[in-house]
Amino acid sequence: MLRVAGWTALAALFIAATPSVHAQFAPPTESPAYAAKVMTLTGSVSVLKDNRPWALDIGDSIQVTQVIISGGDGHAVFQVSDGSTFEVFPNSYVVFRKNAPNWKDLIDVIVGRVKVHIEHWGQPNNNRIFTPTAVISVRGTTFDVTVDPESESTLIEVVEGEVVIEHALLGGGTTRTLHTGESLTVDRTVPLAYHSIDKGTVLQHALRSLMDAVQTAATRVPRGGTGLPGGGGSTGAGDPGKPAPPTGGPPPPLP
Repeated sequence: MLRVAGWTALAALFIAATPSVHAQFAPPTESPAYAAKVMTLTGSVSVLKDNRPWALDIGDSIQVTQVIISGGDGHAVFQVSDGSTFEVFPNSYVVFRKNAPNWKDLIDVIVGRVKVHIEHWGQPNNNRIFTPTAVISVRGTTFDVTVDPESESTLIEVVEGEVVIEHALLGGGTTRTLHTGESLTVDRTVPLAYHSIDKGTVLQHALRSLMDAVQTAATRVPRGGTGLPGGGGSTGAGDPGKPAPPTGGPPPPLP
């Protein structure tokens, strides 16, 4: 298992691997149209700034290409301007809008688990989620993505709607489509055509949602801010007055 310092370095390298973001595009760092706002937060959730984690509060904004880091008790829900949300669970590294100005490329999940809800308001709302092994295309749906820290395999579980999966490393034009209650694990070295779809995960989703609710309630810690759009909280992500507490040793296993 990688140590926390190693994970931070990995996140920095992950962003640096796309020089066009920094060399060819100046991101609108203060524009709410491209930011994500912290709507709820419990435990330790930080943003990586200058290769250091800075603690977040409710009401803070995450800007283009920033890395979100959650600790062993960390959980947060982020909302973008169209009403879509992504929920970050413990022990996760997530890059927000790494491929700007491709605004439909929402997040890159380096490791850990997220739950994504894409609003569609009666019409398609195309977004993509990236992992080390999968590219997930959605038009309006709710689904879970879990990236294993050792194998980098990606588990996609559709709660509602439909997603289209491509292999990030062994594409070849092959895609798989998942519908409500279906799941698929994408392995690093196995072509997508050889992956089987699990069609019986509706009950598993219900149980997992119940466990998530219990875990969130058990770890809930009062934080600053009101949680309402435009109110409370601090003035922005990575505020210099809020360095995250130091962490050492390997993170706990993923849930």
